[in-house]
Amino acid sequence: MEKNPLAYFYFPPFDSIEAKHVRPGIRALLKKLECELEELERTVKPAWKKLVEPLERIEDRLGVVWGAVSHLKLVKDNPELRSAIEEVQPEKVAFELKLGQSKPIYNAFKDIRESSNWEGLSDARKRIVELQIKEAVLKGIALEDDKREEFNKIEQELAKLSQKFGENVLDATKKYEKLITDKKDIEGLPASALGLAAQTAVSKGHENATAENGPWLITLDAPSYMAIMKHAKSRTLREEVYLAYVNRASSGDLDNTAIIDQILKLRLEKAKLLGYSNYAEVSMATKMATIEKAEELLEKLRSASWNPALQDMEDLKVFVKNQGSPEADYLNHWDISFWSERLRELKYEINEEELRPYFSLPKVMDGLFSLANKLFGVNVEPADGLAPVWNSDVRLYRVNDSSGSPIAFFYFDPYSRPSEKQGGAWMDKVVGRSRILSQDGSSPRLPIAHMVCNQMPPVGDKPSLMTFREVESVFHEFGHALQHMLTRQDEGLVAGILKVEWDAVELPSQFMENWCYHRDTLMSIGKHYETGVCIPEDIYQKLLAARTFRAGSESLRQLRFAIVDLELHTKYVPGGSESIYDVERRVCEKTQVIPPLPEDKFLCSFKHIFADGYAAGYYSYKWAEVLSADAFSAFEDAGLTDDKAVKETGHRFRETILALGGGKSPLEVFVEFRGREPSPEALLRHNGLLQVAASA
Repeated sequence: MEKNPLAYFYFPPFDSIEAKHVRPGIRALLKKLECELEELERTVKPAWKKLVEPLERIEDRLGVVWGAVSHLKLVKDNPELRSAIEEVQPEKVAFELKLGQSKPIYNAFKDIRESSNWEGLSDARKRIVELQIKEAVLKGIALEDDKREEFNKIEQELAKLSQKFGENVLDATKKYEKLITDKKDIEGLPASALGLAAQTAVSKGHENATAENGPWLITLDAPSYMAIMKHAKSRTLREEVYLAYVNRASSGDLDNTAIIDQILKLRLEKAKLLGYSNYAEVSMATKMATIEKAEELLEKLRSASWNPALQDMEDLKVFVKNQGSPEADYLNHWDISFWSERLRELKYEINEEELRPYFSLPKVMDGLFSLANKLFGVNVEPADGLAPVWNSDVRLYRVNDSSGSPIAFFYFDPYSRPSEKQGGAWMDKVVGRSRILSQDGSSPRLPIAHMVCNQMPPVGDKPSLMTFREVESVFHEFGHALQHMLTRQDEGLVAGILKVEWDAVELPSQFMENWCYHRDTLMSIGKHYETGVCIPEDIYQKLLAARTFRAGSESLRQLRFAIVDLELHTKYVPGGSESIYDVERRVCEKTQVIPPLPEDKFLCSFKHIFADGYAAGYYSYKWAEVLSADAFSAFEDAGLTDDKAVKETGHRFRETILALGGGKSPLEVFVEFRGREPSPEALLRHNGLLQVAASA
């Protein structure tokens, strides 16, 4: 029999893993891990070597191998891979439940917690023990046998439903295509979008398509969708594309409505089994916030954003009226982005498309790496060819410390591939840092990450030219990767992003976004791809001024998602008098200046909370934004133009927020960096909402 590449590995053999390897590979791995678990349960003692080390090995092997397979499904989806994963997923979930509900392991952790050696343990080891005990309870270890069986059934069903939800969104996004042959219909679209639409048409068999003469293929993939919403002069086209987008996965055999209800019903049942009154309480059991604290923050930000958002809408109406457009009297959802973009261009004389030539991907990456060097003393260099990749566009990088020794690696997959790749941007771990899983028996195993974005691919002989939002996206994901890669934590179970509370995990990513507005950083990434000329000073100043443009509206948009999420997981009763859409409409009354359309079924594509782990946790973006803005204000206090102060503050940030991983509680880590607890003032100031908050 040929060798299955799904054995254990350091760099995954991404080029040789195929759907046919998944069933036999995962089953062989699970069989091996079952034996190891039985052995551990038989020999377990409340001692690190006899409990935590073998447990870490088991968890790591499953995580690394399953992680590689799941990653391929996100970036190289195909029906064979899908059905293979679907078939073995219940077996994998069953093993995880068995591991999480192991009484001998649970009792050994409790014995360590109650032993006389407890006080002698390091912070990280104490955290591991306490979190293992808490998580075992949340995994149903304390339930009676019949209740535990019911709990396990729910977990299996939830895993299946989440998987299906995500697949439906991907398929519905892929399904919509609009071929345009008349140039009149795509008036207003910038050259970059026309190039992409023609390139997409070529990939679908219209081999003579050109940016100049078409035909052009429009999809619901982010680069295509955003270009239509912001630039297409045809209101009819904008309306059609908008409605297709907000109705994804809400009809026919891809309809997620019943799946959402079933997920919410099962989550509530799971919470009740565990003795909680709703699912949000289960979610918050492992987070920094409580439901009350999260709601309090969201309301504070909402009331600070509401009047500015009303003003945004008034300004927009006046502007559209002044343009002599008949749309002024009845602005609709598909008009907002289009006219906002025109107003922004007029107000700040910034045209997002004219900025693209200044943000070519190679220059952006060079500037990002030189910032990482300045702040954290690391050097990033290409390592292409060192390990296999899943697509020829993927780059591999090595991260070295100041002495030139490697400390981590990461893959970067930048471009949108609508036919096989999930939309959005994310970072995930391939392997984590670990002393126990050392490659050479002495130094810790080095972490590997992957960073995935979905920006516009190179068109013709031009490099990928990015919007400023896409630049922020790359900085954001790199922030996540830095926390995974620059950890100094050797305890593998709490290294990097592992066991960092979910609502703190966005801190480094959102922190990095702030640097996109920092003059030196922007000048280092903003260089014209043809001439190498730096972005003009006046454009930089305009970008800075435009940062708070429609800040109230932008803030409300995120708050709508966060509040809907909490409402669905605290107050919503599945099968009760209110439907999920009633809940959303109710929330929209105080978070949306224009109410959503009756046919808006956005919830059916809200992957974050139904497929990606943000359930009763979407508020985390805002919670972590408070932390990240406050962390960045430490650099502002030190003086952003003072290189020495920036380096010293960067070193402190690296040694606390990036280095300590999940080995200390995030609040303690923050206080260690900042010298005090976090305050929302910096966030409101950065968003231009501080005075409003004071009067509210």
